[in-house]
Amino acid sequence: MTETQRILLKLAAVLWIVWGLVHAFAGVVVLTTDASQGFAAIADAVQSGLLRSSYHPAVEGILNQHGWNLLWFGLVTILGSWFIWRGNLTAIWVTALVGGMADIGYLLFVDIPGFVRFFPGTLMTIVSGSAVLLSFWVWIPLRRTVKGV
Repeated sequence: MTETQRILLKLAAVLWIVWGLVHAFAGVVVLTTDASQGFAAIADAVQSGLLRSSYHPAVEGILNQHGWNLLWFGLVTILGSWFIWRGNLTAIWVTALVGGMADIGYLLFVDIPGFVRFFPGTLMTIVSGSAVLLSFWVWIPLRRTVKGV
């Protein structure tokens, strides 16, 4: 691995740490608030008064599941970033699958319809996309060095 490739992986790792911290924090916020506050925290481009309501407990349960997913997505990408920093090529895939797929869903169902503002949501999609691109830029020329690939 060249010095440039090491630097690119370290940059990707830092991006994943930022992404992971934001998502872990968002997960905690969603898990520790009621449903209307959780929806208002996520869909920040929607007038909060439209989201303030009394929801069925099942809605709160589903939102809490979303909060749980945000929390573990964040923690896994933080852990993955440590391995990426150390040059582990497998961690590139695992972290990209967890963080990247989470953000594709966010982009399709929350961002594109316009339910959120640019910061932090859309910015985090750019952060994860950049981390994926940087790390795969390193992985592609090195992929034959990984045993079994």
